[in-house]
Amino acid sequence: MTRLKQAFKLLLILIPAGIAILFYLNYPKLDLITGYSSKSNCSCTYIAGRPEAYTDSVDNNFSPVDLAADKVQRTEQTATAAVFGMKERTAKYYPGLGCVLLPDSISELPFGERPQRSPRTSPQPYPYGDGPQKDTLFPEVDRELLAATVKEAFEDNAMKKTRAVLVLYKNQIIAEAYAPGFDSTSLHLGWSMTKSITSTLYGILDYQGKIDISSPAPVPSWQNDERRKITYNHLLQMSSGLAWEEDYTRISDVTQMLFKAEDMSQAQAEKELLYPPGSHYYYSSGTSNLLSGLLRNTFDDLQGYLDFPYHDLIDRIGMSSMILETDASGNYVGSSYSWATARDWGKFGLLYLHKGDWNGERIFSEDWARYVSTPASDSEGIYGGHFWLNASGVMPDVPRDTYYADGYQGQRVYIVPSKDMVIVRLGLTNGDHFDFNAFAGGITAAIK
Repeated sequence: MTRLKQAFKLLLILIPAGIAILFYLNYPKLDLITGYSSKSNCSCTYIAGRPEAYTDSVDNNFSPVDLAADKVQRTEQTATAAVFGMKERTAKYYPGLGCVLLPDSISELPFGERPQRSPRTSPQPYPYGDGPQKDTLFPEVDRELLAATVKEAFEDNAMKKTRAVLVLYKNQIIAEAYAPGFDSTSLHLGWSMTKSITSTLYGILDYQGKIDISSPAPVPSWQNDERRKITYNHLLQMSSGLAWEEDYTRISDVTQMLFKAEDMSQAQAEKELLYPPGSHYYYSSGTSNLLSGLLRNTFDDLQGYLDFPYHDLIDRIGMSSMILETDASGNYVGSSYSWATARDWGKFGLLYLHKGDWNGERIFSEDWARYVSTPASDSEGIYGGHFWLNASGVMPDVPRDTYYADGYQGQRVYIVPSKDMVIVRLGLTNGDHFDFNAFAGGITAAIK
């Protein structure tokens, strides 16, 4: 009995001590946890129109984000999150800008500009208008294989968490499916597919003759050292040679940028040069946000910058559902924050499938489509100009000419020129529970 009492006393000491150690080790992460949770809840509530309880139980239901307690204030259009009452963070919805995670230093944005949009409407069939598409029979399509592959994408969906699949062939929807609670009007966060949007904006400026991607990136702090040799091309191909840590499991460059920085465009610009520009590939979300900031500098004012993606790309090709979100300084978060329906993500893929031509209107040059789908230096054939590639056969059952926008938790827009096809998959699960090779391979194999 005495030993039992001694053991019990020891537990009374060890348990609080263990809790204290865990708290000490995780306290610095609380800013990131509450930042992620409040931002996610805000965007899912005010952009995607989902109930906050759903977001808490599904989108934010993973460790350690599930430690946060969230509260949505609909009158203020905000979402707050805290962990045991500590490190409260607030994200606020601004029409046109999306949800902005506010730094502790401000309670409102210091600027009033908002994107001016001009959505195009047309009675033409999808994808060039809002009308129903024409019924078209394609005898070369193996309908059974196509249907089975799409169905497989939703089976065991507690693990796969697929929300939408869209397959386009010769400009026609040949397969479309949604998980319960989602449909063709539902908006989905593209995460790093936003990087491909950012790249496309550079392709448009290149086509308009307003920028030369082979020229040095005009970052003032780089002009007195070797970083002055870094070009736009190096940044677009993720081969700048700058230091960066893309680790989402702990406090790192990328998590500090997304959930702490007021101006995300500066995070990468401040880093030292580790490798000669063009010699070393390394994936960096900071690079994409630096590109977004440099893009802003090509315009005379903030209004021109905010309008540009919509006027010259998004509204121009009828992606009227798409919303790009900004940081607290007014920069588009070019690495991560774009929302659209599956059909509008499909339009983005079709724009590349048609090499920049949109129903007879040229958005960017054919050369740009070749550029983004050409392997970057030292990438071993897996990365191009802010697009991922299958040139090295990382998906062995998918055509090698496939290239794609790729986002966290399995967001994909595949462009498959040899099959005249675009494939969209949206959801919450990465490759651990979803076989992207079997999925894209099965769909492309359905075209005989």
